Order: sequence, then C-alpha cells, then structure tokens
Amino acid sequence: MSTKFQRVQAHTVYQLRIELQHIEPLIWRRILVPETLKLSKLDRIVQAAMGWTNSHLHDWRIGQQRYGVPDEDWVGSNQMLDERKFTIGQVLGEQVRAFDYSYDFGDGWDHRITVEERLPVQAGRNDWPMCLAGENACPPEDVGGPPGYMEFLQAMREPKHEQHADYWRWWGGPFDPQAFSINAANMAIRKLR
Repeated sequence: MSTKFQRVQAHTVYQLRIELQHIEPLIWRRILVPETLKLSKLDRIVQAAMGWTNSHLHDWRIGQQRYGVPDEDWVGSNQMLDERKFTIGQVLGEQVRAFDYSYDFGDGWDHRITVEERLPVQAGRNDWPMCLAGENACPPEDVGGPPGYMEFLQAMREPKHEQHADYWRWWGGPFDPQAFSINAANMAIRKLR
C-alpha cells in the first residue's frame, strides 16, 4: 500500500489545531490539510506532525461516527467506519468544529482536534499537508500514557531519582520536553508525500 498522496483538485483547505489531552504544559500542533485527503492519510499527517511513530492502533470520533481500520479480530471494530473510504471534506464538511483522535489504546493518547479555519486553496501555497506551528515535544512511544509520561519527566529531571538511569538508557540520553522543530515535523510530513 503506497503512502503517496494523490493530487486531486481541492477547493478547501482545513486548518486544524491538534491538542494532546491530559498533559501539562499543552502539547499542540497546527496543520493544513486539503479536503481531498482521506482520513487514513490524515492519521499519517497527525502522526508525523506530533512525532508519533505510527506503531499502534488509532481511531477518530467525528460527530456520532467512529472511523478507523476495521478488523474482525478487534472487539468494537464492527461499529467502525473504514477511514480509507472517507475524505476529510466528507466527514468535516462545513459543520464540524472539533473532533477526537485516539492513538495507542494501551497508553491512551487522546487528541482534541479543532477546525480553526476553512480556507480557499491557493495552488502551490497551501494545497498540500503541512505543519504551521506547535509547542512542546511529543511523549516517547510506550512510556505509559499521560501518567507514565509525567513519571518519565520527573525521573529524567532528577538525577537522584531511582529510575533516572533506567529511563536515561531507555530513551538514549537527555529528553527536552519543550523541544519542537517545525522543520522536523514538515520533513516527516513531506516524506509521506
């Protein structure tokens, strides 16, 4: 399955603000995505902009619907619409103001996504996915969700913490919770195209 984005003429671009829930200080990103993008591709864009590695299951809750990749071996999947069949424009339209995205059901990374603006396409300027802004580093994968991340940060900040050396080795060195690179986010998004 190719991750290349197909060029289909879009007329609207959605400016979305993604906020990771249950973490302080707030970790957020602002992205632009054309209406023709499938929800399955939006998943990859959110992953790239946030800094996740796309290693776990996810789903969307938009209005009264749930979207994702149905899997007959996964309980609850039969109530899920196939995200590969719907574009952003189809599910957001003109009415949706905010929706939810969950990543890694074990760790429980919940994201609130707000539709900040619906913009006209300016060919060659905003007709492809991109990250416009953001703050703070994405938590490491498999750190244990929001409580595990807070414990990880405390241990990394305090060299005398009993888990400091273990986390240092596990992560591979220091961790800056305020680090965010818009260039790195856009390079990751660009690799998807």
